[in-house]
Amino acid sequence: MSNQAVEVEILGRITRVNCPSGQEESLVKAAQRLDENLKDMAAKTKITNEVQLLTFVALNVCHELESRDNVKAEQQNALTERMELLSASLSDALSKVKPGQQ
Repeated sequence: MSNQAVEVEILGRITRVNCPSGQEESLVKAAQRLDENLKDMAAKTKITNEVQLLTFVALNVCHELESRDNVKAEQQNALTERMELLSASLSDALSKVKPGQQ
């Protein structure tokens, strides 16, 4: 799969970024989301130093991802536990059925 150059605008600056073919739309949306997050953070905090602004936004994005990963892991654990209980219940019910009985 070849890479495609895509232009994105972040904080008023146009940047060319290479991405896998077919992923251009996703990259543009990600850049737009980053730009929105940066502008929101700048408005809320009055931070003018771009490095500091990028650092805070990156930390917020990483925190959101970490939180989502934790929720996903908890949901997966709960689902696994329910499946194990269902399997045990089914095994118990099947063990009580006499051969030839339906």
